[in-house]
Amino acid sequence: MKKLIVNTEGCIGCGACVGIDPEHFDFNEDGLSHVISEENLDSSAIQDAIAACPVQVISLEETDDEEKAA
Repeated sequence: MKKLIVNTEGCIGCGACVGIDPEHFDFNEDGLSHVISEENLDSSAIQDAIAACPVQVISLEETDDEEKAA
């Protein structure tokens, strides 16, 4: 299972991901990017947003299904 992650500690709020992929990203109350959807994680827009992030704080990671059960 995949999980979309934004490390908000490193985010500078440039908005590239929000502009490229508003289906998955939006700004939080601090003006930093955060994930708003875990649907359609095979979207090419996600990969474009990850590549466009100037501080490289976005990742699409494989998770272990057992973690959810715990």
